Amino acid sequence: MTKVLIPFYSTYGHIHTMAKAVAEGAAEVEGAEVKVVRVEEFEAVKQAMSAQDAYVQAQKAQEDIPVATHDDLRWADGVVWGIPTRYGSMPAQMKQYLDSAGALWMNGELEGKATGIFTSTGSIHGGQETTAITSLIPLLHFGFIYVGLPYGENPEQLTTDGIGGSPYSASTVAGADGSAQPDERDLTMARRLGKRVATVAKALKE
Repeated sequence: MTKVLIPFYSTYGHIHTMAKAVAEGAAEVEGAEVKVVRVEEFEAVKQAMSAQDAYVQAQKAQEDIPVATHDDLRWADGVVWGIPTRYGSMPAQMKQYLDSAGALWMNGELEGKATGIFTSTGSIHGGQETTAITSLIPLLHFGFIYVGLPYGENPEQLTTDGIGGSPYSASTVAGADGSAQPDERDLTMARRLGKRVATVAKALKE
């Protein structure tokens, strides 16, 4: 079996939706076992945003998904990260998950594993590319082998429409008020990313 982990953090549910598509794509690879986990929310954020119905409903929809652990990372042959943007880079919740994995880095336990990123921003200029690029830095320190989305397989990227997708990551645009949902083209590229990471992970394992 090729084990593919999809750890994600999602405030309003956009990354959660994308994670499902990534999982579908990964599952297309023969012999792939896919696990979706969520990076835990900060208690302070829960309290601060408890009056926002969209936030509360999105969190409720995720509550049955297991919380990500470091053992999940050890388990995986490939990891596809769901990382929304916060001012052009990863949110503190995801950063804490990585920052607390120093033992994995010290022991080289993640070296040689395939990885990729999918993200979400409020606008097309809100960090669609910078979030993926800046998130790549710690992943390289852990020794991951990065898998992107080439233009040849993803012609949807060659557009002037307000959708996500770049050579760096699958992505979606949530809208300034978070009301937009992932475009079907976003989900298609997310599935391709999941399949691509699973395929590379399988080849590396073999």
